Amino acid sequence: MFGRRRGMETTSGAASTTSATLTLPHTARLLSCRVLDTVHQPIRQAKFEVTDPIGRRVVSGETDPYGGFTAAVPEGEYRLSVTAEGYAPFHGATLVGDPAQPGTAEIILDSVEPPLLPQPGHWELDPTHSSIAFTARHMGFARIHGRFTTFAGAVRIAERMEDSSMHVIIDTTSIDTGMRRRDDHLRSADFLDAARHPRVEFYSERFIHRSGSRWAVAGALTLHGVSRSVTLDTQYLGHGTGLEGEPRAACRATAELNRGDFALNWQSVLAQGIAAIGPSVEVELDVQIVHKA
Repeated sequence: MFGRRRGMETTSGAASTTSATLTLPHTARLLSCRVLDTVHQPIRQAKFEVTDPIGRRVVSGETDPYGGFTAAVPEGEYRLSVTAEGYAPFHGATLVGDPAQPGTAEIILDSVEPPLLPQPGHWELDPTHSSIAFTARHMGFARIHGRFTTFAGAVRIAERMEDSSMHVIIDTTSIDTGMRRRDDHLRSADFLDAARHPRVEFYSERFIHRSGSRWAVAGALTLHGVSRSVTLDTQYLGHGTGLEGEPRAACRATAELNRGDFALNWQSVLAQGIAAIGPSVEVELDVQIVHKA
């Protein structure tokens, strides 16, 4: 099914205690794979994507708890990509429907070392190389993008990364969606009420390692005078040295906030009965921090 590459094999028989009947169109063929690590343990929730020879996506998804996935596709040639956190990605070709390649393909992924963590000490967020952005649903089908242009933050990296802490402060008056009238409305009492609540603050003392370079940073977010527990889904990108020789580290983090949790309840309903603004806001942070001597 696949050209030979490290760890790629095909198995002609798979042990199974149950079976199910699946009726397929006469033109359909099954593409079946298992994704394993180097000791042949299944890798669950690995992401796969099948594309045709000119790069158009045919099917995509995640592996099941046994590391497997099966897709029905027309007979032909395809490209398969498999990625998983902490493992080197796989890219290969397959000819679906070839009677000389029966069975289920096994794809073996090599583990990779996560990037080295930043050295312990005090670090400061670099606003000139960082961004705090958000996206909100508009009119039920469109999306509005915005950002905050003024913010500051500090991170204390502990000897044990899980014991680290961070504190970020955002100036609510610096909200920018590219339209002055809309920004003024967002600063008003209908939304952020920047006159009474000039700052958004996030404080965390819980750094939780998930796998590879993935971390959860859990803390308290204070917005519009309301504090709620929020967890940032964080990917640590590594560290290096800046142009002036200063140690730097970077990460990317996302979170989804429900406006109602922070009493941001203003709403307008369009003539079609559709809410003008969706109930949730997606937040995305791209952050660089600089070590303080």
